Amino acid sequence: LGLGERFPEFSLQACVSAESGSEFRTVDSHELEGTWTAVFFWPRDFTSVCPTELAEFNRALREFRALSTRVFGVSGDSHHAHLAWRMENPTLRDIEFPMLADAGNEVTEELGILDPLEKVPLRATYLLDKERKIRWLCVNDLDVGRNTGEVLRVLAGLQSGQLCPANWNPGQATLARSAGKGQAPWETKDRVAAR
Repeated sequence: LGLGERFPEFSLQACVSAESGSEFRTVDSHELEGTWTAVFFWPRDFTSVCPTELAEFNRALREFRALSTRVFGVSGDSHHAHLAWRMENPTLRDIEFPMLADAGNEVTEELGILDPLEKVPLRATYLLDKERKIRWLCVNDLDVGRNTGEVLRVLAGLQSGQLCPANWNPGQATLARSAGKGQAPWETKDRVAAR
């Protein structure tokens, strides 16, 4: 699936806590509607690069929440494996976002992000709007972790509704939309106003 398409429907078990008695719950795709959502996939639990990414998404949760955005993580491991990993790795114990278990790789395959050799999800990240429409996606090779700062930058740009130039960051000028003659399509609003 690609840009502009709706993220697949699903109902998956998730590890949502390391606290005894409240470790698991079912997460349904309809929970991704009505708010912006970041969904990221990692290849496998109990690996080297993956916990660094989960820790970074967890560290950035305040920034995602400031943009009214929920975060969900997904891998092909079971929800029980997610819990065991959290209990074994101290940096994951206090993860605050649901760790979804796409144990049969159904969602991964529907999205087209299953590594053909390893049979695990690629490091894919999706930003979904309030209608669960894919507005941005990025897929990394299995060996390279992603940059949560870039995910947040793109999210802020999408939510701004403006034209954002290369290397744009929140708080910087956006581009003016072409209004007609005499205006270059790449001019910033500030430059047009200064004329």
